[in-house]
Amino acid sequence: MAVPQKKVIVTCAITGGIHTPSMSPYLPITPRQIEDEAVAAAQAGASIVHLHARDPENGRPSQEPALFRQFLPQIAQRSNAIINITTGGAPNMLVEERLQPALQLKPEVASLNMGSMNFGLYPMLARQTDFKHDWERPYLEGSEDRVFRNTFKEIRYILESCADNGTRFEIECYDTSHLYTAAHFIDRGILKPPFFIQSVFGLLGGIGAHPEDVVHMRRTAERLFGDDYVWSVLGAGRSQMPLATLSATMGGNVRVGLEDSLWDGPGQLATSNAQQVERVVTLLKSLHLEVATPDETRALLQLKGQKAVAF
Repeated sequence: MAVPQKKVIVTCAITGGIHTPSMSPYLPITPRQIEDEAVAAAQAGASIVHLHARDPENGRPSQEPALFRQFLPQIAQRSNAIINITTGGAPNMLVEERLQPALQLKPEVASLNMGSMNFGLYPMLARQTDFKHDWERPYLEGSEDRVFRNTFKEIRYILESCADNGTRFEIECYDTSHLYTAAHFIDRGILKPPFFIQSVFGLLGGIGAHPEDVVHMRRTAERLFGDDYVWSVLGAGRSQMPLATLSATMGGNVRVGLEDSLWDGPGQLATSNAQQVERVVTLLKSLHLEVATPDETRALLQLKGQKAVAF
């Protein structure tokens, strides 16, 4: 069984590197927008905020640490939320670039993808024909012939580079094989328990979003990690809330946010990250489940605490 817990951890992924600015006027782009969205999501009930940065001029994903420094301290001052920095960045970035924010800023949590994969964003072109910025269309079109690299060597490089930071990783698994990759690094003694396993469903190139896919990932994680892991589910796009519900009823945790889905219902754009957090918190309460606070989440994941970060 997974690590026993009585309350559900809600993670909110604020902006990400998947969607482009033309897809939604509500996608946060500037440091101040990212800051405000993260704080509002925390106030709505998210104990973890997962953060990417974007070029404030054109919204392009960026791993420039200076951009992260423009919103991380402010979020920490305005909330008690656990700050989770991406090492994924965007699929067209090199690992050295992707690593820098987590390496330099030493957050409590950083995300880490567990394998190379096709990462198909190009189907979004079917519904998005007009773009504000010249980088958006090629970025989406190029994903048809792009592999998101996360080799064994690159994963080891990230883990070992951050080994002295006290940062725990949100281990992102887009398919069953990624669970086995995590187990490989556990066997090598590079990953330490408790393991925060974020299972990702519904992205083209990864496992699907059928309930049987979720059950299969859960069973595999149980077999590989036993009592040493905390399980969470991320459903992309339209599968966000259905899979959050499924995860919660299976004893898991949930992740929502505009990185993973721009929507609040069929054809209805979400107007904020907080709106999605409020919806999932209402859902959890309707299931008679309690939402974990940031400090309860810190205790469960054995985090180093907000005072030990470098921002």
